[in-house]
Amino acid sequence: MFDVLITGGKIIDGSGGESFFSDVGINGDVISEIGDLSNAEAVRKIDASGLIVSAGLIDTHAHSDGALLNDPQHANGLRQGITTEILGQDGLSYAPLSRENYLINKRYLAGLLGDPPNDLDMSSVKSFRSHYHKKVAINTAYPIPHCAVRLETLGFTDSKLEGKNLDQARQIVAEGMEQGAIGLSTGMSYFPNAWSTTEELISLCEVVAEYGGVYITHLRDVNTDRAFGGGGVTEALEIGRRSGVKVHFSHYRTDPSSAGNVKEKMAEIDAAKSEGVDCTLELYPYPTGSSYPVCFLPSSAHEGGPEVVLQNLKDPKIRKELISHVESETRRTISDAVFTYMPNTSDLEGMSLVDIANSMSMSNGEALVHLLIENDLQVGYRHAPPDSVKLWNQVSQDCLEFLARDDYMVGSDSIPLGSFPHPRAYGTFPRLLGRLRRSFDVISLETMIQRMTDNPAKRFGLTKRGRVQKDYFADLFVFDADHINDNATYDDPRQFPTGIPYVLVNGEIAVDNEKCTGAIAGHAIP
Repeated sequence: MFDVLITGGKIIDGSGGESFFSDVGINGDVISEIGDLSNAEAVRKIDASGLIVSAGLIDTHAHSDGALLNDPQHANGLRQGITTEILGQDGLSYAPLSRENYLINKRYLAGLLGDPPNDLDMSSVKSFRSHYHKKVAINTAYPIPHCAVRLETLGFTDSKLEGKNLDQARQIVAEGMEQGAIGLSTGMSYFPNAWSTTEELISLCEVVAEYGGVYITHLRDVNTDRAFGGGGVTEALEIGRRSGVKVHFSHYRTDPSSAGNVKEKMAEIDAAKSEGVDCTLELYPYPTGSSYPVCFLPSSAHEGGPEVVLQNLKDPKIRKELISHVESETRRTISDAVFTYMPNTSDLEGMSLVDIANSMSMSNGEALVHLLIENDLQVGYRHAPPDSVKLWNQVSQDCLEFLARDDYMVGSDSIPLGSFPHPRAYGTFPRLLGRLRRSFDVISLETMIQRMTDNPAKRFGLTKRGRVQKDYFADLFVFDADHINDNATYDDPRQFPTGIPYVLVNGEIAVDNEKCTGAIAGHAIP
């Protein structure tokens, strides 16, 4: 007798090998049998005739840290077939932080991660993981975020991490790794991360390497004078080369400015791999991204944390200087920003900065500063997609060419906040498995599934995950290969995909006939 029996489906087991017809029997949270189980009995039977039975998808890059604490059902992820998410991305999350630093940092990151409860213990990686273990619908894994290491040693200051402070930082990383972290993450466009030097990151990554962890990096484009080789790919590879750590590149893909240049994009990384630097990468299949606009402010404006940032924005003299900086910024453009999340001015969500500025008779910079003040910095935005369909299609095809490589994975970079989130929060995986796979026919379904399951499980040490295999955890995703599709768009993003009738997390049915069941079965892993 099985708890759950899935019959008649075609298995794509995650190995990259050919699919095969078989039944899958589940007891408790593991796969008990794979084979002809047509005569077996079960508490619940699922007829998967005409469907694919795959290992549950692993999202290698999600900003759901706060959202999961407020909405543990997490339908936007589950309905895509995602059974595991790696949190703590871009070096931005909540632990290990003292209570004071947790309250400061959650306020500072509210435009990206939302507003989780104040009364949570975030003093260690262990305590962080406890808030998700069997309390949310998906599995979660966690790298130590660089921001926490800096805040616990230096606070919100642009100071060099060295001497006793560096020793303390290395100890924080070691303790986090011992408590189940999978590595160290950093985002070198954000603060306090961007106040670091390459030497600091090498020292911290030496500790990560001792534990076999991974350095997950959003590449530097701020304070590049502090970085080896001017930041970017060159700095990340040097960190891997000198520390011996495994390097993982976040959301590394082409965009409208580099569409079609896949080989050029990979040249420096491939050269380093040939020298022995251990690298992997991830992407999401959209031409533009999303973030929180506090990062438009200059480096000096972030010192002191969110309360000082707001004081600066309200000070007439400093405010004028900040507006001038924002409007002259060449590293990022604000002119095509569309606001996704502004809880105090939610009626403006979905509007572009240009339209809001015009309606208020303000410049773009003045309007942005006004909105940051009105929402206590809790603002999210995305960029508008390109007008050229041809250009957009080239970026999409590039994504599949990247995924044809055996060192690639998929990370949605999901920010599931507000009424107009980036569509990647609802559509990343079915967009790849459905629309783009059928449109471009670059790689097989088996290969694509391998990149979304076994590849990340192996890279990040997620034990007995990522495959349909006996004695593995029963994280499973049942879908219609001919009809799976994303429905989320830039103008209507909160739309669930179709063609995914069943999702199981640790043996419990989390999605049943395309409806969330309310099961809260996620584990804090590995």
